[in-house]
Amino acid sequence: MTEEAKQSEAVEADKAAEATAVASPSFEVVLASGSPRRRELLEQAGVKFIVHTPATPVDESLEPDLAANPEEAAKKLAERKAGAVVQEVLAQNYTGMLIVIGADTMVVLEGKIFGKPRSLSDGKHMLRELSGRAHEVITAVSVWMIAAPEADNISLGFRTFADTSRVTFRDLTDEEIADYLKKGESFDKAGAYAIQGEGAALVDHYDGSYDTIVGLPVERLIKEFPDLLAAGSVD
Repeated sequence: MTEEAKQSEAVEADKAAEATAVASPSFEVVLASGSPRRRELLEQAGVKFIVHTPATPVDESLEPDLAANPEEAAKKLAERKAGAVVQEVLAQNYTGMLIVIGADTMVVLEGKIFGKPRSLSDGKHMLRELSGRAHEVITAVSVWMIAAPEADNISLGFRTFADTSRVTFRDLTDEEIADYLKKGESFDKAGAYAIQGEGAALVDHYDGSYDTIVGLPVERLIKEFPDLLAAGSVD
């Protein structure tokens, strides 16, 4: 091969590398949740990300039509949480490629949504209702993608899905409920229990994804958004 041919081949290789870089942009990933459980699930899945929670608490109130449809309600709240972070990022004249993940988990018994308990008595009431019965755990995930080569040239899109698992509690005595509540893990959990913690002892069995019950269906998330595994972390 002549020197001229070698130089020509090197130029073509550089062009191919540049084309590949353009065709496969490097996304940064942001988790719009302060939940340590969601953070652990993403880390275990091999996703590189940072946590950015909204500076102002997101409105989690539900209109009557949404409250009557728990799956749609969870999806709407996941969208609000992710959307709030997207607004904050764009307000800083962001440039680059970004994926923002928002999530919301609901415990639902016969159409009634159980949120996080507001008090000890509220938690006790929830666990009494769940005792000996099967309920649904719905986790909705909203994934937003931002492409901003320039601060005033922004492409934005999002997609939201919900995943549902079913959990059946053992018959619980009042003493068991009181003992569990004393452990202190109920108060930031929908339905007043954590299946990944001491709350596992309350459960007889479950059907569906365990990660959905914990708070983030990572297997489905990665399947629907495989770019997450190739994304880079934010410095």
